[in-house]
Amino acid sequence: MTLTEPLRISRAAMSARDAVWVTLSHKGIDGCGEVVTSPRLGLDVAAIENALAEAAQWLGAGSHPATLRKRLPELRTRLRHALPVVAAVDSAVHDWLALDAGLPLCELLGMPAWERVPTAYTIGIVPPPDAARTAKQLADKGFATIKVKLGAADPAADIARVGAIREAAPEVELLLDPNGAWDAGTAVAVLTRLAGFGIAAVEQPVPAGHPEQLAAVAESVPIPVIADEDAGSRADLDALPAGLGGINIKLAECGGLDAALSMIEWARAADVAVMLGCQVSTSLSIAAAAHLSGAARWLDLDGHLLLTDDPWPGLGGADGWLRHPVHAGLGVRYRGAL
Repeated sequence: MTLTEPLRISRAAMSARDAVWVTLSHKGIDGCGEVVTSPRLGLDVAAIENALAEAAQWLGAGSHPATLRKRLPELRTRLRHALPVVAAVDSAVHDWLALDAGLPLCELLGMPAWERVPTAYTIGIVPPPDAARTAKQLADKGFATIKVKLGAADPAADIARVGAIREAAPEVELLLDPNGAWDAGTAVAVLTRLAGFGIAAVEQPVPAGHPEQLAAVAESVPIPVIADEDAGSRADLDALPAGLGGINIKLAECGGLDAALSMIEWARAADVAVMLGCQVSTSLSIAAAAHLSGAARWLDLDGHLLLTDDPWPGLGGADGWLRHPVHAGLGVRYRGAL
């Protein structure tokens, strides 16, 4: 998969990713899922294939998908070093079950029905004039929310970029994401400066694993703070400090739809908002998360929009709105033959 342009964030830059597609075939029905390579998570194609082979051997050939669904929690424990692989298997199992029942995935999961939902679009760490130009184009297309990557070596460059975007797109909702690039002091200083631009929320301003820093920022800035890298799975949530504005749920990092549903339940009980995030990936991955959209305050499901070619059409999004695919299950269909 090639990106239309390189995406630079605080810790890395990417211009391409590899994807492995997972197919669960049973009774003539094919359920599908996707795993994307991730240097941060230590997953290249070989590691993905090895984990898939282990999953297939452990789950057993010929098992009914309903039985496999019951075993997904055990698989997440067994392959906790490769949760994106578990998420792909989880997607294929749920896709199969929904197709077999003739239902859209959201209905199988007991989530609200949806027709179209807005998604954010991500602007990476680029010079302010380039960011402003992109923001204006996005607003003209219909995007109501823009996510801005921060964490440049010079915080002044981040402030300038956000200011340029706000001037170019005065009506859009802005989400900020430094990917844990700052210490608490820098985060408070920068976010205090940026608060005047009408920021809706900021994701993970400090490195993961430092809840005291996350709490200090949340207490000190007038912007809701969303835990991202600190909220990778359900097990992480109980360690989060009070006072956060939300959690970001990514299927690839929590281990799939069943795991995400448990995180949504936690968020409801804790009275914090849910963001649905993603990796750079095709609509095969994005559609699974989109079916949870009824539980989310924000959707950051633009991974397929960053690609030069998405071979799984049916979800849309180029105008800022994801649309419910017409088919059952995940709803997207491969443009070719698997």
